[in-house]
Amino acid sequence: MDIAIWCLIATFFLIYAPRLPAIQDALRQEGHIDLAHPRLQQARLTGRGARAQAAHLNTVEAFAPFAAALWVCYHYGVDAGVRDGLAITFVIARVLFIGAYLADLNPWRTVVWSVGHLAILGLFLAPLL
Repeated sequence: MDIAIWCLIATFFLIYAPRLPAIQDALRQEGHIDLAHPRLQQARLTGRGARAQAAHLNTVEAFAPFAAALWVCYHYGVDAGVRDGLAITFVIARVLFIGAYLADLNPWRTVVWSVGHLAILGLFLAPLL
């Protein structure tokens, strides 16, 4: 399997990485997980729990454009080195983004988010080169 496909799989699993701190903080803040109304409970989270939930949602939002950009690269036969390099850059940026979000490191969170989105843009534009 290509490196870019492994990056896609890794990104899928990164969606769920911030859920553990969000669940831990929901338990700490409310003493239980509200299975009947989990989204309402998630909306009440504060501090690290709220940031973890936001990092989770942001990673969900970033997954589709990344997957679509990879599809464009495969469809148009983009050089594997370019495609894989940009895919790796995206995954590294997402890992750093989640870490920066959880640690409340601004503006670094925005910087690494931007790097990830520039990698997606690069993937979409790579067929034009």
